[in-house]
Amino acid sequence: MNSVLLEDIEKVAKSNLPFLLYRKCTFLITGATGLIGSLLIKSLLYCNQLYGLEIKIIAMIRNTEKAKKIFRDELPDTALTFLEQDLVLPMKEIKERIDYIIHAAAITKSKYMVNYPADNIILSVGGTMSILELARKMCVKGMVYISSMEVYGDLGDLEYKVTEEKLGYIDIASPRSCYPEGKRLCECLCNAYVSQYHLNIKSARLAQTFGPGILDDEDRVFAQFARSVIFSQNIVLHTDGTSDGNYVYTVDAIIAILLLLTEGSSGNAYNITNEDNHMTIRDMAEVVAEKVAYGKIKIIYDIKSDVASKGYFPRVKLNLCADKMRELGWTPHEGIVEMYQRMIAYMISDKC
Repeated sequence: MNSVLLEDIEKVAKSNLPFLLYRKCTFLITGATGLIGSLLIKSLLYCNQLYGLEIKIIAMIRNTEKAKKIFRDELPDTALTFLEQDLVLPMKEIKERIDYIIHAAAITKSKYMVNYPADNIILSVGGTMSILELARKMCVKGMVYISSMEVYGDLGDLEYKVTEEKLGYIDIASPRSCYPEGKRLCECLCNAYVSQYHLNIKSARLAQTFGPGILDDEDRVFAQFARSVIFSQNIVLHTDGTSDGNYVYTVDAIIAILLLLTEGSSGNAYNITNEDNHMTIRDMAEVVAEKVAYGKIKIIYDIKSDVASKGYFPRVKLNLCADKMRELGWTPHEGIVEMYQRMIAYMISDKC
């Protein structure tokens, strides 16, 4: 395993997670080849061996060859099995009893959202319905739905931190709204199953999450900024960069999600963010250029007139509050500079 990533996974193992509650349990994790899903699986497998938990993990995937590449170091581990499943198709029979589900499958590429909004909604809502039905039939101990800070939409120019009960405006005429509106509906579905079938489900509203483990084809702004540092290229902004960003390190997010499986209140949503990492896109670009690249690169503005068609997230002012997660005993640790330094170290060493 990549040494930078291994250091991070060891932090998960040394956290205050209630590992004994996972003993002899089976986990189903969807979106297993994505950033969040893959890191959850790698972390659980490591902790399983370290603490002798005797857990099993079913990784739901769409592409076996991609999964074998991502989990090449974990393939010998008999605790891990792959289930190839397209979530828009009928669910294959699972004979194994499932104790915990983390539903992390999602389309996160903005260009795809704009070009295929109907497909995005169908996968989001239809896939979540299939997983919820599985959770109901299995009477799972707990489930976490991986939601997004984008559910908040446009709350106007707020000067206070946003708690989980606040929701703003989403323009349903915009094709890109398929993503935040789909996330809202999926949270609503989860809560409907909580109410009607008494399932134990929580929603994790993730801030933008990055760190070691990002995939080669990642094209979100944090990956673009990191590559600018690695290749000593100027950062190019295609918007004015005034939209707020909320960020959390991968390890901090993984610990929060696993904590939610056994803690917190069913039917509730939880912001997962490092409040110290709140800043505009432009501010983050400046931090990367000055403190990560040590002033060796600059910021260039190349603002396009057709930014909406490129799938850029609309300008918002959003400062997330993480008090609910903190009440569960969770504390984020990594700041934005450290996040970039560790991610870049991973990206460089992973190519060696």
